[in-house]
Amino acid sequence: MLWLIGMMGSGKTSVGVEVAARRGVDFIDTDELVTAVTDLTIPEIWEHRGEEEFRRLERQMIASAASGDEPVVIGTGGGAVLADDNVEVMRRSGTVVWLAAAPETLARRIGRDSNRPLLAEAEDPVEVLRRVLAEREARYRRAAHAVVTTDDKTIDEVVEEVLGLWNGS
Repeated sequence: MLWLIGMMGSGKTSVGVEVAARRGVDFIDTDELVTAVTDLTIPEIWEHRGEEEFRRLERQMIASAASGDEPVVIGTGGGAVLADDNVEVMRRSGTVVWLAAAPETLARRIGRDSNRPLLAEAEDPVEVLRRVLAEREARYRRAAHAVVTTDDKTIDEVVEEVLGLWNGS
């Protein structure tokens, strides 16, 4: 099992889909699992049920994804590392790779995506991303078995690095 963690825009989905395809396994996106069980978008969950409920659902989806026997690639939401339970489950069940990128890179990749609750009202997305990364960086480091920096790299380059790490575990 391969877990991809990191900030929004770090490439978890793009890289995860490609890594899974090359390994011939499934890709699971925990945010998509949450939206599937609630029939709501992430912004709708945050607005109508709150972040606490979203995080509860996220913990359930991570535990569910970890319970499978087949090798899979799992992309998590950017805040998945905020819950120690999630980190424990991910580290115990597979290899955790942090896809790291600078706030400027993240902002460029994300653009004005209205599906990002933390950025929806941001006047300065780079500043918001800088603050969120500063709050989460130590948690990403503790959670990850390995770090792959994605700044100035193509998806293919990142995929090759991640495959090398996963194949070696």
